[in-house]
Amino acid sequence: MRLQHGEKGGKEIGLPWLLLAELATWIGASFIWPLTSVYLNKRLGISLSVIGIVLFCNCAANMVGSTLGGRLFDRLNPYPLIVGGMLTDAVILLLMAFFHGWPIYWFWLICTGFLGGWDGAVINSIATSLRKYPGRYVFNILYFAQNLGVVIGTLIVGYLYDYSIELLFIIASLLYAIGGVIAIFKFRPIIAYHDRRKARKAAGQAPSKTEPMPKANFMMTMGFYITLGVTWLMYMNWESNLSVYMVSLGIPFHLYSTLWTINASIIVIVQLILARFPGIFKTIYHQIFFGVFMFAISWLTLIFAKTYPGFVLSMSILTLGESTAFSAIPALVNDMSPYTSKGKYQGLTLVASGVGRALGPLFGGTLIDLFGYKAMFIVASAGIFLCLFFLIPLRSKMKDKLQLYK
Repeated sequence: MRLQHGEKGGKEIGLPWLLLAELATWIGASFIWPLTSVYLNKRLGISLSVIGIVLFCNCAANMVGSTLGGRLFDRLNPYPLIVGGMLTDAVILLLMAFFHGWPIYWFWLICTGFLGGWDGAVINSIATSLRKYPGRYVFNILYFAQNLGVVIGTLIVGYLYDYSIELLFIIASLLYAIGGVIAIFKFRPIIAYHDRRKARKAAGQAPSKTEPMPKANFMMTMGFYITLGVTWLMYMNWESNLSVYMVSLGIPFHLYSTLWTINASIIVIVQLILARFPGIFKTIYHQIFFGVFMFAISWLTLIFAKTYPGFVLSMSILTLGESTAFSAIPALVNDMSPYTSKGKYQGLTLVASGVGRALGPLFGGTLIDLFGYKAMFIVASAGIFLCLFFLIPLRSKMKDKLQLYK
């Protein structure tokens, strides 16, 4: 396996500021997505099939934003991209506080989906520019910040939802505004990073165009993209159809919301453990394979979940898979991406997740309507196991051909 080293030196964004901006925006985002299906179904009377289409549009917009944000990072100054994205998101969320009926709510979800993909791709791409820490550490700790935001956000939303949905949107808007202010004052070193990129291209020290990924890297990356897509295809049913399922079993919505607090709390703990003891998994591949396996097992346990403790168990197993696999995949994609196309492939990582997010509620809702929840749980587990059986031999075949860019 050949290894190349990226250039070091030069002032860069402080990792704590990147994490703080990520934390603020994820708290804000966590005020919105857990309540969408229940709000549309129970308060606005929208059917599950229509909700599936709404969430599809949200995730399709997210994919467009991810692709565009990642590609523009490789070509343009990232500073206005991230500042503009966060502040525009703040304005959209403020408008949602005053106009959240039907069908305007659908339009706002499309806007927030696009901006969420845009911001996520640019933030992940900015993370690839940091040279003071190993990429695996940066993406683990970034994932930690995201899920700490989910812990805080979902802990609050289940109780504020019954009190005032307008207040939820206003607080979410303020949090994105905070993220934008942090970006304005603390992300300016990314301008110098962009200037160095331009200077290297002008001097002929770097390709003037985006480098294609080597064939072996591309095949391995595609394996991870497919796995992300399938995993999110199933996972999105926790955010949509499972909320309705649990409420139909007599479990209060605030307990469903609390599941996401449990989810994010476990992720935070696991990320802290991985950061403190990076040698728990022999390689980053083992970490990903373990995570995908736990994802598959979690869906089998849902077949027997009828009471709240059963859902807690299933969520806990799923979260162990999420916290190990989802943080490792973008780090590995970063290592396999050429220097001039890191933004592109970080954007495509989010697109792969976005495909699953977009189709998940519609796929799950249709499967549930035709065959019931148990059939959906079995299909989810089988689909994820198939990805694992595909990834392991692919890794074995490609391991001596991969070229890493660190």
